[in-house]
Amino acid sequence: MQTQTNTEINSYLSIRIGAELFAINVKNILNILEISKITKIPKSPDYIKGVINYRGSVLPVIDSRLKFNIEELGYTPNTCIVVIELHMGKELLSIGAIVDEAKEVLQINDRNILPFPGIGTSYKTEFLKGMSKWEDGFIMILDVEKVFADNEIIDIQSIAKDIDNPVTY
Repeated sequence: MQTQTNTEINSYLSIRIGAELFAINVKNILNILEISKITKIPKSPDYIKGVINYRGSVLPVIDSRLKFNIEELGYTPNTCIVVIELHMGKELLSIGAIVDEAKEVLQINDRNILPFPGIGTSYKTEFLKGMSKWEDGFIMILDVEKVFADNEIIDIQSIAKDIDNPVTY
């Protein structure tokens, strides 16, 4: 008797953060923006750069380099903000992630996503679904719900909603 395995091919946006390639499932991507003026939020963690106006709403923006403990460098012409939609419980949240470059959309078969070896890496591996062989190396598949599940980011999202919906007296 022959068993049939269910494998799915998903589309991922490849991004570069530092020298490494990462991938985000395109179902979580809303937009890719040029870097614009970011308004700093006082007393927020270093990796939370602040907020921007996105289609008339306040969008929290994080610096992916700092979030992943990669040295912060200046912006280049390729630096951009990837707008990501997250499912946090019953709520849909949007967040902007500064990346060094948004590269291309890739098709990756789920069976080609391997577990991430957590030894000897400076990255927080709990943020990763796994890795897949790509060209001459590997690409790390991000689990965006885990990357952005920090209480600080959720708090910043709450602040952004309060700014969007001010209470009037």
